[in-house]
Amino acid sequence: MSTHPTLSLDGKVALITGGSRGIGAATVRLFVQAGAKVVFNYQRAKPEAERLVQECGPDLCHGVQADLTGTASAEPLVRAVIERFGALDALVVNHGIWLSDDGDIDTMPDEQWRTTLAVNLDSAFAVVKHSVAYMKRQARGGHIVLVSSTSGQRGEAGHCDYAATKGALISMTKGLSTELAPHRIRVNCVAPGWVETDMTAGALSDTERRQKIFATIPLGRVATPNEIAAPIFVPLHSARWVHHRRDLQREWRRCAGGVGAKRCGPCNGFPIREQGKISLAKSLHFGWQSE
Repeated sequence: MSTHPTLSLDGKVALITGGSRGIGAATVRLFVQAGAKVVFNYQRAKPEAERLVQECGPDLCHGVQADLTGTASAEPLVRAVIERFGALDALVVNHGIWLSDDGDIDTMPDEQWRTTLAVNLDSAFAVVKHSVAYMKRQARGGHIVLVSSTSGQRGEAGHCDYAATKGALISMTKGLSTELAPHRIRVNCVAPGWVETDMTAGALSDTERRQKIFATIPLGRVATPNEIAAPIFVPLHSARWVHHRRDLQREWRRCAGGVGAKRCGPCNGFPIREQGKISLAKSLHFGWQSE
């Protein structure tokens, strides 16, 4: 018998947006490993979505095609979760777009600005809105994790559209954590720095730009999707007082994903499945420090 604390999402149902690839797919896998049933959406990556469902098992994982540009697709997506698994306990708002080419504000097309807001912010609002409505009717609490970015904390030159939307998600977390606390719905935010995904592949494949990015990271590398899935997972199972927690990811950013950070020690691996649950024995090191 293990003597270590374990993490389990047995009996829980989660919706993870943008779940077919990258951070989303890693989060889907982790949630299923922990015992949850998961619905995720994809836009165009149908082959990747189908492979993920087969990997996790169709009885535990279900992919839904939904274009989360604007607000129209959010309610049908949330309804699909209820129709498939009969409940909704957790929401991870992970989807988003980021254009790898820098664009100064005086040359940024109006359409780019509107599209980035429609995908990263308008749809996030709508998915949260309809998920919360069901969680309130369900009357058994819930968990919401919004995936922001260090761009939302510090800004990002050449990407003011992206930074504005990610900063808004941080502000949403602050407001919603207070608003929803009486309903036992906890709201947290994870703000990764650079992560190796399809979205960042263009920037990271440029040798000169990659070297500049790595030079800002104490560990000398970008984070992997698995390393970000873990901090997304932790608030869902942590003590009930873990609420409106943004600094958890800020400290993790110091290790492997951020800009101008000080070193706080090595990571200790990734949570592993042990006797049907996730073991804390090999959970990653978050580098807790006071500022």
